Amino acid sequence: MTRPDLEGLPEFALPADFRIDPYAPGAERDWLAIHHRSDRYNTFTEETFAHQFGEDEATLRQRQFYLRAPGGARIGTATAWFDHDSPLGDGQVHWVAILPEWQGRGLAKPLLSRVCTRLRDLGHRRAFLKTASARIPAIRLYIKFGFAGHPRNEEERQFWVDFRGLT
Repeated sequence: MTRPDLEGLPEFALPADFRIDPYAPGAERDWLAIHHRSDRYNTFTEETFAHQFGEDEATLRQRQFYLRAPGGARIGTATAWFDHDSPLGDGQVHWVAILPEWQGRGLAKPLLSRVCTRLRDLGHRRAFLKTASARIPAIRLYIKFGFAGHPRNEEERQFWVDFRGLT
């Protein structure tokens, strides 16, 4: 999915006692735990985090966020990443996840808002993300944020035709 620009981003406030914090050393363990519990479409190992993000703590502090519940537990994460191969410097909304027991409460909206705003503030002009077609609630959220389907083949084109029929 792509967003052609990062202007006019929707903003959502967090409920009281929730907060969004940047990456801090050791957060890799929580990132892995969040994804293990919330993502049934991918397999995660201890190497996944380093493979996806490297080990540059300064970049991670600048780009990776954790949603914290009242009491401080990390319950969600998303990253304002980048595409090394993009000649236009596109930003990437990367690995959005919230623990299952916290889903459906509108918490992804402020987290996604923070990530998209960070991409814009870091100078990215456009954004993209990758998601599975089975993630209908996530796709609906991304559409509300101005992302649109970007089919790369006939199967994906057919998904978007069918998806429009679901809305």
